[in-house]
Amino acid sequence: MASFSFGAGNAQKLARLPLYGIGRLVTLVTPRTGRWVFGCGSGIADGALALWREAEARGIDAVWLTTTERERADAERAGIPTIPKMSWRGFWATARARVAVVTHGFGDVNPFAVSGAFVAQLWHGIPLKRIGLDAPELVRSAFLPNSALVRRVIGWMYRRSAQRIGVLPAASHLVRARLESAFGIGHDRIAVTGEPRVDVIATETAEQARAIVANRIPGIRDESALLLYAPTWRDGDPDPGVPSEAEWREIADVLDAHDAVLIVRSHRLGEGEYVPGIATDRIALLGADQLADITPAIPAFAALITDYSSLVYDAALADVPSLFLAPDIEEYARRRGFYGTYADVAGPDPATTWAALVPEIARFLGQDEERERRIGVARALSARVHTYRDGRNTRRVLEEILHRIGENRP
Repeated sequence: MASFSFGAGNAQKLARLPLYGIGRLVTLVTPRTGRWVFGCGSGIADGALALWREAEARGIDAVWLTTTERERADAERAGIPTIPKMSWRGFWATARARVAVVTHGFGDVNPFAVSGAFVAQLWHGIPLKRIGLDAPELVRSAFLPNSALVRRVIGWMYRRSAQRIGVLPAASHLVRARLESAFGIGHDRIAVTGEPRVDVIATETAEQARAIVANRIPGIRDESALLLYAPTWRDGDPDPGVPSEAEWREIADVLDAHDAVLIVRSHRLGEGEYVPGIATDRIALLGADQLADITPAIPAFAALITDYSSLVYDAALADVPSLFLAPDIEEYARRRGFYGTYADVAGPDPATTWAALVPEIARFLGQDEERERRIGVARALSARVHTYRDGRNTRRVLEEILHRIGENRP
């Protein structure tokens, strides 16, 4: 069972409409002269953290709005001041903020007080699967799920709220077009600056990245190749990629034969049953509770295994090739859909079962020419979607925000 779905989330938004109305009345009469507010759906992490550090270096007064005690503790360790997001103080900080920085949605800060702020929506990955207004899943609701009227209301709410976005960074002009369509905003709101969240890939060494993994998963041998398995979220549906006990054994056997370790990272919004039912030191779990942001660790991996995750683009930026397991490709394409075609990214014949994928893993780990071929594919993919790889995306985004709000800071 997933811990979140669009249906449940949209039903909650409908129930909270009166609170949004009250918040709007307050923000209409409240001057926005206060500090910036930051929030992130995945914790003290992602592009929001990168932008925080750049803003702090520029002397910008800001506070991070937290949801959980763990977020507060993580922020304290990083020297970041915090306010509980859903408290009165969180509402007031958001209502007075000149700039609100988010990575997932307005709920990253206090959602009832966002109106009137300049919103920097950093987003959290280059979309492969369709998102926002391009995805029918967006307007599903647990409240009257078959009502066309409810779906139209939710779509109208989403489109209207997206107009509050002041700037949305894009990795390239190709990605810019996807975001323009998904959010229903003009191209003038989308800046091709690169994503702050991936600057760390340009600056992190493989050794530094491996140390991040080893710190969370003790006992990994230095000589073992690391593979990352990261399936995407299915909005409440069961994950068909969870291996059976027999498949876990096949996976462990090929890893053992090639001295490799599979690191499993299920999506933070899901609770996939990825605990192998066998005794092995070749498979380890690395959930969001252990490492909030996987991006800094990406250079540690020899390859990424995924289905439809946007991590494929992050991995490509680090010259990390991808192998694909798409057990429900036809259903997923029908229900969610892709930008372009799945074959554009995964190739013409992606594996649909672990039985088909395990030989691919063996070839990748055992044949130098296969590894080099896949690395070349990754580099070509990265060239299509990333305009910048200089580690200065965050600086460009901050300059863009300051320019748009009429400030000039050295």
